[in-house]
Amino acid sequence: MRIALVGYGKMGKIIEEVAQKRGHSIVAQLNETPTLENLNNPDVAIEFSNPEASFENSRICLQNQIPVICGTTGWLDQKPEIEKIAVENNSAFLYGSNFSLGVNLFFALNEKLADLMKNFPEYQVQLEEIHHTHKKDAPSGTAITLAEGIIKNDPRFDAWKLEETKDHQLGIFALREDEVPGTHSVFYKSDVDEIEIKHTAFNRNGFALGAVIAAEWIQGKKGNFSMKDVLFN
Repeated sequence: MRIALVGYGKMGKIIEEVAQKRGHSIVAQLNETPTLENLNNPDVAIEFSNPEASFENSRICLQNQIPVICGTTGWLDQKPEIEKIAVENNSAFLYGSNFSLGVNLFFALNEKLADLMKNFPEYQVQLEEIHHTHKKDAPSGTAITLAEGIIKNDPRFDAWKLEETKDHQLGIFALREDEVPGTHSVFYKSDVDEIEIKHTAFNRNGFALGAVIAAEWIQGKKGNFSMKDVLFN
């Protein structure tokens, strides 16, 4: 494939390395707003930029019928509009809050556990995420996906919030520490014991590999997708 990297920071450079090892060509490395010219006729754009730029980056690609794999978090209030643009332009958009295979298995485990625990109100639920100090958004997109998985399966909750769980709001603690790629934990705590599930990323390579696999998968497809479509369908 011919891949345009829209956002060429730490993640972009790792994605470049992984993609080239899998036989793909990098035809653009952009930290500026994409245009039809500087995108250089790619088969797909992989967008890891920042919350302020992500919507416009994706819009330009989709309106030029370039499929987009987007891993930027912190802009999801605009995601429905981008998904509409993808359909209107007969293109394809795939958003992932986390492209790691392990994390996507963790998402499925989290939903299964939430479904099991919904009938045991003596257990209080709490989420925690730890990331490097350079991460701009809080909570992480991965933590939000975990929270949404619990909310979907446990009628006690109808929303998430930063800090501790309160009433019908599921709490997420967002911690920032030096050079932590990403650690996510879900706790179910009662007066007598605690159940914890946890995913720890050792580096960013798993995220990059998942993004490239998603880019390979989306070729020839039209519409809006997630990593669940790539891995489980």
